[in-house]
Amino acid sequence: MPIPAERVADYPRPPALVACQRHIRVKVFGRVLCDTHRSLRVLETFHPPCYYLPLESIDLSLLQPAPGRSFCEWKGVARYFDLVDQPGTALEQRRRRAVWQYPEPTEPFRDLAGWISLYPGLVDGCWLDGEAVQPQPGGFYGGWISTDLIGPFKGDPLHPELV
Repeated sequence: MPIPAERVADYPRPPALVACQRHIRVKVFGRVLCDTHRSLRVLETFHPPCYYLPLESIDLSLLQPAPGRSFCEWKGVARYFDLVDQPGTALEQRRRRAVWQYPEPTEPFRDLAGWISLYPGLVDGCWLDGEAVQPQPGGFYGGWISTDLIGPFKGDPLHPELV
């Protein structure tokens, strides 16, 4: 059954947190980072969804805590992780601050506690139900763009009113 189209302009503000059962697969360094049918989507006006993934679906051996924090007016304080393969060796590969988490989110987003999200542009690929997603334009936001979404999207330089 096809996924119905969603206009991101119709997403709410403040954002909504919605459970999702779509098949998500993420690869990095040629390895599977995540394979799950369980996620949480954050839906915010003019943003493609950010998908948050449960820790039990993640290859935690690829995560290393990274310095720095950020603040979201809706979700609270985020911490970051680098994705690292073969750490401490001459073959080490690292994607800095590719993953984030809200360890103590605000009350409306309490279900995100401990779950992680990631920037699709900093991994080898992210797939929703087998479809490769595109990263949200601009590099600042972590939204996942799939063919069932109707833009424009915040961060798109062709829509400076949304940047």
